[in-house]
Amino acid sequence: MTTSENKGNNNKITALYCRLSVDDTDKQSDEESNSIKNQKQILQDYCKKNGYHNTRFFVDDGVSGTTFDRPGFKEMEALAEDGKIGTIIVKDLSRFGREQTEMGRLTQIVYPSLGITFIAIQEHVNTSIGEGVEIMPFHTIFNEWYAAQTSKKVRQVWKTKSEHNLRVSHHVPFGYVRDKEDKEKWLIDEEAAKVVRHIFEMFLSGMGTSQIARRLEAEKVLTPNSYYASIGRGYSVYLPDNPYRWKDTTVSGILDNRKYTGCMVNNVYSTVSYKVHRLNKAPEEERQIIPDQQEAIISEEDWLRVHELRQNRRRPSKSGKTSMFSGLLYCHDCGSKLHFCTSKSFGANQDFYRCAMYKSGGGTCSIHFIRKPANLIQEAILIFCSKKNAHVKTSGLE
Repeated sequence: MTTSENKGNNNKITALYCRLSVDDTDKQSDEESNSIKNQKQILQDYCKKNGYHNTRFFVDDGVSGTTFDRPGFKEMEALAEDGKIGTIIVKDLSRFGREQTEMGRLTQIVYPSLGITFIAIQEHVNTSIGEGVEIMPFHTIFNEWYAAQTSKKVRQVWKTKSEHNLRVSHHVPFGYVRDKEDKEKWLIDEEAAKVVRHIFEMFLSGMGTSQIARRLEAEKVLTPNSYYASIGRGYSVYLPDNPYRWKDTTVSGILDNRKYTGCMVNNVYSTVSYKVHRLNKAPEEERQIIPDQQEAIISEEDWLRVHELRQNRRRPSKSGKTSMFSGLLYCHDCGSKLHFCTSKSFGANQDFYRCAMYKSGGGTCSIHFIRKPANLIQEAILIFCSKKNAHVKTSGLE
């Protein structure tokens, strides 16, 4: 396309899209060829030679091409839908993506409908003049096949490592740091480890995950990502506006992580396929646990105690009351848990256990509940009867 042919789009953005994932760095030569720096230089040179102006880079570094759920790509798509982009240029089709169905929809339907020209330099694709369009589907099929083969190789590497008692995941938990001389070895990051120990201590003292998160924020303890940024270490996702704003999910993740006991835990997560990146959590019995692989931050006894408590979490009712038997009682009719409930009425004992299925309205369980017994002996009888799957009549306990 000549410079004169570009004048109609000069008032719109020329989007220069770059992408690199860990799968593209198997060979040093490929890494250099596909690096973000190299892609940017190629795109800039092409624009200068062909008269494209008002250029803007959109970059996804470290994101697989088998998904289009990428920050840089989604930002570019939002501008395209708003009519602010006139041309999209990529170094090659594999940089744009490795999923043929969505690529075909975007390049053959969406972009032409929006009046956007799509250009892939290496394959000589230019949709405005029809160049390379006929052969483009074959390129996309091959790029998806490459992604599938790479996925198989990676899964085989994981399987082999697991069979030889080696680490499958390269993620180092908060509280540890990778040994510079041996990447397979973890060392304790004492500053972060203090926070991990503090979290376990607070939970064992009776605090819930949300309470712990708020306490950490009040004590101005940096979140993991904020801490990594403060020491110049790489971090994932993003930095929060408030560096002390802990999420209860972050606290839960630390409490659930058995690696703090010094063991190695493999096969915790798996993906559905190379196209579906949703993580599935494997049952505990299917995980590989190898003890004494790094120095422990938390004792095995403390972790097991925390794990047991979290398996049978007892949340207070709206009135603030709790029951030591919450999570132990089940409905005889439908098998659902009996939730501990309290009444706003004062005077007589109005606390009771109610079928969770009836409460949610998600089943056919009839309206019934069991009044909370007045003393521990009666409550023990209630639990015994519940475990025996027997009918319990409230009149017999009151």
